[in-house]
Amino acid sequence: MTQPPAPPSGCPVSQGRVPLSGPRFQTDPTRLYREMRRDHGAVAPIVLDGDIPAWLVIGYRELHQVTGDPVLFSRDSELWNQWDHIPADWPLLPMIGRKQPSILYTVGPRHTERAAMISDALEAVDPFALKRYAEKFADALIDKFCATGGTEIIAEYAMLLPARVLAKIYGFSDTIGHALVGSLNDMIDGRERALAGQQHLASSMFQLLADKHAEPGDDVASRMIADRGHFTDEEIAQDLMVMMAAGHQPTADWIGNSLRLMLTDDRFAASLSGGRHSVAEAMNEVLWEDTPSQNIAGRWASRDTRLGGRHIQAGDLLVLGIGAANADPQVRTDGSEMTGGNNAFLSFGHGEHRCPFPAQETAEVIARTGIEVLLDRLPDIDLAVPAGQLTRRPSPWLRGLTGLPLTFTPTLALGPVTETDTGGQR
Repeated sequence: MTQPPAPPSGCPVSQGRVPLSGPRFQTDPTRLYREMRRDHGAVAPIVLDGDIPAWLVIGYRELHQVTGDPVLFSRDSELWNQWDHIPADWPLLPMIGRKQPSILYTVGPRHTERAAMISDALEAVDPFALKRYAEKFADALIDKFCATGGTEIIAEYAMLLPARVLAKIYGFSDTIGHALVGSLNDMIDGRERALAGQQHLASSMFQLLADKHAEPGDDVASRMIADRGHFTDEEIAQDLMVMMAAGHQPTADWIGNSLRLMLTDDRFAASLSGGRHSVAEAMNEVLWEDTPSQNIAGRWASRDTRLGGRHIQAGDLLVLGIGAANADPQVRTDGSEMTGGNNAFLSFGHGEHRCPFPAQETAEVIARTGIEVLLDRLPDIDLAVPAGQLTRRPSPWLRGLTGLPLTFTPTLALGPVTETDTGGQR
């Protein structure tokens, strides 16, 4: 039986569709996903901003099926059957783009070539240099507040460190990383400043490429320009935007969510006195239980099909419910809270469009180094407010804290902090 056509923008949504927005994504997404699974099964009907219908894939096996079949469930956003209802100023456009020549929406052999180009450029980063940059930027940031006895660690540390390290290895000057943070956050949050944030990020990338054409260096951007795939500056700029957005904000939230876990869960108390094994365990558990990448857009059905008992029409958008799938009771049957070294989470995606392995390694080095340096420098950090007062950003896509206020014993800075925070130079 054919389903009725999806409602146009501005019309009441189909009864029973769950809005992919609202305070429950901040307060208790686990319970929300559990209710969605109870009421709708592994594939839930949802509605996006502007009454735009879509599907949220919350079953672990169903998400594997979608991400493992790039022909049936394509990354080609031109297939979407809702484009006639999408206004030019739709705030989710930066996250669900059209006619963007980035790797996110490239399919087939060209995608394979671009993925290899990105992996090669990242893999060539010296791992010792990467860790050194992360340590230096971490020290410089901590030097700014270590003598005060308290700080808001998300805004003053976690939200700054990944962007600055990535900007460094991509080829930006040390002064640019801080300016990119606001643009990245605006773009990812999907609100009124989303398009302006995307435009600023794009202009920064094109300027970077112009600089590297004139004076190549030992950096990611220069290696992408020199790749034998002969990619255009437009393609490279778009891919750098994807790499920066996907590398910065989730890593910042990985740091914040891991610190929150270690400060509120007695199982990780050893981390606060230098127990390095517990840091790795906390970071791994966050990727299972509190992953920054909650929901990812998306895939588009190339023809009518069935998934999780649902009739999916050609052109329907499927949003990948990473956070919900990680908690699917069909694969989490033991009920264990500690996930140990189990890396079967979907937080980095799955299939040919998953996060490249060198990018995963980069994120892990930045996040773990950031946490370890903080604990080395301020070993008695503690929450400055009750854990119940901590709140989350209003984004259905990425799960992160709005703030994490800490107290600690004041300590001396390691060295002078320069006006531009240039990586901890002494």
